[in-house]
Amino acid sequence: MKIALYNRDRNDGIEAVKLLLREKGATVVSYREDFSSYEDLPDDTDLFLSLGGDGTFLQSLTFVRDRGIPVAGINFGHLGFLTTVRADDAGWVDALLSGNYTVEERSLLRVTCAELPEDFYPFALNEVSLQRREASMLQVQVRIDGRELPTYWADGLVIATPTGSTAYNLSVGGPVVMPASEVMVIAPIAPHNLNVRPLVVPMDAGVELTFRTRGADALLTLDNRACELPTETTVSLARGRYGLRYVSLSNDNFIHALQTKLFWGEDRRNTNR
Repeated sequence: MKIALYNRDRNDGIEAVKLLLREKGATVVSYREDFSSYEDLPDDTDLFLSLGGDGTFLQSLTFVRDRGIPVAGINFGHLGFLTTVRADDAGWVDALLSGNYTVEERSLLRVTCAELPEDFYPFALNEVSLQRREASMLQVQVRIDGRELPTYWADGLVIATPTGSTAYNLSVGGPVVMPASEVMVIAPIAPHNLNVRPLVVPMDAGVELTFRTRGADALLTLDNRACELPTETTVSLARGRYGLRYVSLSNDNFIHALQTKLFWGEDRRNTNR
């Protein structure tokens, strides 16, 4: 098995993982040493291994893109909601090399916009957001399959996939969505209208945003990548033509992850002190 190792921060633990994989018979190619981008990632890579936190995992998408290489995340960070096991958990290396894991297809969002920089990768696993950069709020016109919604007056909008529902979307009051759901969520950021709420729409809907602001521009983010857009810009979103093959090395289900990592439903009144 050929495994591509990707990490953004160097530490001794990552070197130990690399050594252990090689001792157990895997062929390992490493970021910086053997590849640096999508273009030079070896074509015969069997698995892409992200070593770090959720930010590192999200960046993995820009390397595998449309190749269909499964991506596994090993948590060297803090929360690690996208990473399925911690680096010090027993048995994950053997499970990985023996194929004792499941692969889930996670939907991506594709952004089309005339103002995107030429080298900007237009796919997102978690969310696409449009945010103000100056004091003035944004006036955002949203169309779903050509039908206009009431105008959003807000600091911005988050459009989240099911995978990203537990990330930025959750922090702005959007709903938690089961990963296999065929929907996306449109959630306003600090809306001026008190009667505006997050909206759940079909994943295959075409969403179009046009924004105006008294300021000079706004910030468009796709996961952890960003670019600036001038006022009056139109951004189109749709389901990506390919998804991400997400490797789960844990038997824990999504609900268990919500409880253990986000402490969903925890009530300190019912815990022993």
